Amino acid sequence: MRAAITNALKDAMKAGDKTRTGTLRLVNAAIKDKDILNRGSGRDAASDDEIVQILGKMTKQREESAKIYEDNARPELAAKEREEIAIIAGFLPVQMDEAGMEAAVAASIADLGAAGMKDMGRVMTALKERHAGQMDFGKANGVVKRMLSAG
Repeated sequence: MRAAITNALKDAMKAGDKTRTGTLRLVNAAIKDKDILNRGSGRDAASDDEIVQILGKMTKQREESAKIYEDNARPELAAKEREEIAIIAGFLPVQMDEAGMEAAVAASIADLGAAGMKDMGRVMTALKERHAGQMDFGKANGVVKRMLSAG
């Protein structure tokens, strides 16, 4: 994943695409920050899973910023944030649709033998391990609550 981002940055620089170049430089900087943090605690460089988490966090930050810009009548700034989201999202795994999320939640509940709300933490932990970067865990949380309270 790291190589794909670096290659995309080189291509963007050659093409003179300032927005893409700037966004990918920010992504690389965030990955290097994580590498430094890991090195400080005696771990290896950021793994692909950690990079996916970084990209997810960056996407979420930009979504929040775009909403704030829209709420304050700054559509040009919101559009810039959305452009960056599109660039970053190109490196993220494909997000699960609603049906896929419900199937994954049901499978995790069945695998763990979860019976009620007391098992919610275990189910969410299993989902995060199995489907990191593939689902919106805010939405998944609601699906898990619904399924555990119904079952």
